Amino acid sequence: MFGPFKRPTKKRMSEDLKPNQESRPNGGPPRPPRLTRGAFSWVLLVMLVITLLVMFNRGMAPGQKIPISEFWTQVRNGNVKEVTIREDSIIGEFERLPSHAQGDSKRFECTYLKAADKVEEIRKTIESDSPRPVTIKSEPSNSLLMNLLVTTLPWLVLFGVVWFLLFRQLRQTGGGPGMLGNFGRSRHRMTTKEHTNVTFADVAGIEEAKEEVYEVVEFLKNPKRFQRLGGRIPRGVLLIGEPGCGKTLLAKAIAGEADVPFFSISGSDFVEMFVGVGASRVRDLFRQAKENSPCIVFLDEIDAVGRRRGLGFNGGGHDEREQTLNAILVEMDGFESNDQVIVIAATNRADVLDPALVRPGRFDRQVYVPLPDVKGRFEILRVHARKVKMQTPVDTKLQRLARATPMFSGADLAAIINESALLATLAGKDAIDMDDLEEARDKVRWGRAKRSRVVEEKDREMTAYHEAGHAVVQTLLKDADPVHKVSIIPRGPYGGATFSLPEKDRQNYNRSHVEATLRVLCAGRLAEELVGHDTNSGAAADIRQATMMARHMVTEWGMSDRVGFVYCGDEPLSTRTAPDFSLGGKDLSPRTAEIIDEETKRIIDEAYADTRRILAENRDKLEAVARALLKYETLDGEEVRALVNGESLNRPTVADLISAEQNRRLEAPLARPVTHRPQAGEEPGPIPTPA
Repeated sequence: MFGPFKRPTKKRMSEDLKPNQESRPNGGPPRPPRLTRGAFSWVLLVMLVITLLVMFNRGMAPGQKIPISEFWTQVRNGNVKEVTIREDSIIGEFERLPSHAQGDSKRFECTYLKAADKVEEIRKTIESDSPRPVTIKSEPSNSLLMNLLVTTLPWLVLFGVVWFLLFRQLRQTGGGPGMLGNFGRSRHRMTTKEHTNVTFADVAGIEEAKEEVYEVVEFLKNPKRFQRLGGRIPRGVLLIGEPGCGKTLLAKAIAGEADVPFFSISGSDFVEMFVGVGASRVRDLFRQAKENSPCIVFLDEIDAVGRRRGLGFNGGGHDEREQTLNAILVEMDGFESNDQVIVIAATNRADVLDPALVRPGRFDRQVYVPLPDVKGRFEILRVHARKVKMQTPVDTKLQRLARATPMFSGADLAAIINESALLATLAGKDAIDMDDLEEARDKVRWGRAKRSRVVEEKDREMTAYHEAGHAVVQTLLKDADPVHKVSIIPRGPYGGATFSLPEKDRQNYNRSHVEATLRVLCAGRLAEELVGHDTNSGAAADIRQATMMARHMVTEWGMSDRVGFVYCGDEPLSTRTAPDFSLGGKDLSPRTAEIIDEETKRIIDEAYADTRRILAENRDKLEAVARALLKYETLDGEEVRALVNGESLNRPTVADLISAEQNRRLEAPLARPVTHRPQAGEEPGPIPTPA
């Protein structure tokens, strides 16, 4: 008995075919190209050979033109070696070059009036007048067709070469077997579960986002369950989040869990310099997706083509990007209820997307993929730690690292694990320890420590007081984040750094915390001024960050009594209309802009004055931390708090460590065993045993 009939799924297409290769709807072989590359190459080669022959034939032409009288003079002098008589011209070669000739070619040509009986008359005259034998030939003149061919054939070959180069470029860009039609083929990549092998188990730290998209997996596995009550699954899912938070990985996991083909393409792959190419690629992509349903179409960085229409100075809406967007809108509207195609898009700029793209019926499900919290960071670190060898206990180290990496994305955490493995390998360790993890974290966030950089003592002292100012004020203010580490070792573009460690992940910033942070930012410059150092550019990053924070307080966070509960940010109030470029994209009057500037400066001036008072009252604490930085170069948070509380540190200084290392290198050769070479006739002694 035969089993139940199973319709073969179209997703199991041949792996030998290219992803964007056109196949017949009935599963037959791909359509052959209209003109193959080999045939076109042969045509071009034949034209090139003909051109070379014609040019060679023309190259046999004489080197100089002479009048007919000069020709008869040379014939009577016996200086003509051979001639070829045509109906309107005579070409030939001299025996020797005439003294009055131009150039160094013995070839010549002269013309005469065309007449039917002239050829035979000239032949007889040459034979009778020449004192020496002359080789005489006759041939018909070049026809009109030959002259036209000689004139136009080089241009035809040049056009053929240009066309051939354009043909190859179109083939490389389009990726298909055809000619111009392949330029509009989609450049997507189709993968299956066997090739990606990514599931929800590989996605950590975004549990809420996984729960929101799990119904998509259920629909692709069992669509009849949702269709029984007349429900309709969302046609499109828009993943919104910061770069590196796991949007692409989540989309792959959806396809892996549902075991369906995964069509992935970037938004930039649609747009080319030729008008209409992007729209053609969109249509080709969705056509292949419908043929291989159920499947998932993933559009990465959709803001490259999905930006709001009319934003720009070409408001006509006829550019290539907008045509591509219109094609996406039409294709998503063309889905039928039984089309098991789910479109997933990812972006970190949802605010610039066109409203028609995110309306219900298209991308009607928006899933926010946030940066992981401390629990999520721990889970992400555990996933990546499976691939490396770490010292035990692993979970303890990862929990400590998760707490020390606030606002880190999943990509940042993966980079930390990889960098720590590299650091441990270079140090000759058998496993990754906590020091490697912390150094990798600092390297990923702030850059590599440059211990070999030569720093003048004056600049080193100035950096020590600068960072000591940050650390002291940050320790004294209870609303500021705790100090994690202070260092005067150059790292990245900075001469030193003060690392803070928030006690918890902040979703919102209260006013007391923001004001405390402003005072910490002002402390570096004020510490330098307090000890008599000249003003320099080292506080540029602090000034920029303080100005941005104060401006946010006034324009977006409502922390200014003068401005009040009013939004005055850089983005326009209306997201459905184009901004007013005359106002720089802001819905502000000149008076409001002036008030914003005044309030921003007032907030920074108040923070600057209060910080000056704090440092002046705690001058001894500033001096203690600065002297410790000059001795040890790096202090952790506990050591800073101990110095602020009046305690002293008891650990080797940098000078002590350098001296110990030099002594070890000097003593190392003395510890080596001395091998005694026996003299002639002496018995060799026992071989010394290494200690």
